[in-house]
Amino acid sequence: MDRRRPGATDMASPHMDLLLWNLQPAPGRKNWHGGPGPVGALRGVTAAQAAWRPTPRRKSVWELALHIAYWKYTVRRHLVDAPGPRFSRSPANFPAVPNPADEAAWAGDVTLLRNEHDRLMEAVRALPERRLAEVPPGGRRWTFGELVLGIAAHDAYHTGQIQLLKRLWQERALLGRGRTRG
Repeated sequence: MDRRRPGATDMASPHMDLLLWNLQPAPGRKNWHGGPGPVGALRGVTAAQAAWRPTPRRKSVWELALHIAYWKYTVRRHLVDAPGPRFSRSPANFPAVPNPADEAAWAGDVTLLRNEHDRLMEAVRALPERRLAEVPPGGRRWTFGELVLGIAAHDAYHTGQIQLLKRLWQERALLGRGRTRG
């Protein structure tokens, strides 16, 4: 299945298809790890769940969602090498959860993540395969291909954290009492 932009060459591009699949499997297929991507992991999560931290020094689902959005934005900016607005939240790497952390703010930040994901997918689809081994202009070390593969791994890592936090949220009453699940 060719998931690249319309008008792309008819030649199969296994490298690009594999990179795109790692970012977003085809409909009806799951990620290699068997779970959802970051946007899918947030379905059904409430603002209270998203803002909850298992301990004061740990990140919340909300903070992780914003962090993922920021890095999708950052990789996309390297891929397109075009001026654009700064990331809409700050501080950039782990943006602060808004105050109040209500359902409207949560819905807005989920939309921010979804939009950054869609923009990243567009940028990857537009990237010519011949450029995968090139270092982006202004880049220091990683090639375009390494950036795309890296953001897919970043998504998988933090999505796993989100899934764990969701489970901890469900079991927080048991955790607070020091009981084990039987």
